[in-house]
Amino acid sequence: MTSLTVETLVNADLEYVWECWTQPKHITQWNFASPEWHCPRAENDLRPGGTFSYRMEAKNGSTGFDYAGKYSAVVPYSAIEYTLEDTRKGNVTFKKEGNTVKIVETFEVEDTHTLEQQRMGWQAILNTFMEYTENKQHNP
Repeated sequence: MTSLTVETLVNADLEYVWECWTQPKHITQWNFASPEWHCPRAENDLRPGGTFSYRMEAKNGSTGFDYAGKYSAVVPYSAIEYTLEDTRKGNVTFKKEGNTVKIVETFEVEDTHTLEQQRMGWQAILNTFMEYTENKQHNP
């Protein structure tokens, strides 16, 4: 299975980055690739064997989907491994680097969109996360 990796640096405390990544009240604020989309619902049972489900929809109501799966490993403030409902696997690592946190997300690709479309979409979501987290921490 082909995998892609996206990454970003977030200028925020590791604990706050983890909170924004894992808590539904935050996930709904950043989990979309463009301003035309939103994440109206997020459920997250963050533990090995726990499940997650995020509803992603176009704001105009034209389309939407559930992004869901199960956690296989969770190391607080460090790493998350998961398997999506369609059996693709992914992982996310969090590493403190000075005053920033480096997030690296690797995921197995699907066969509906091109590799470039998937890379761009996942990177856009990660960029939205970075902007949300930095703005929220520095302007509560």
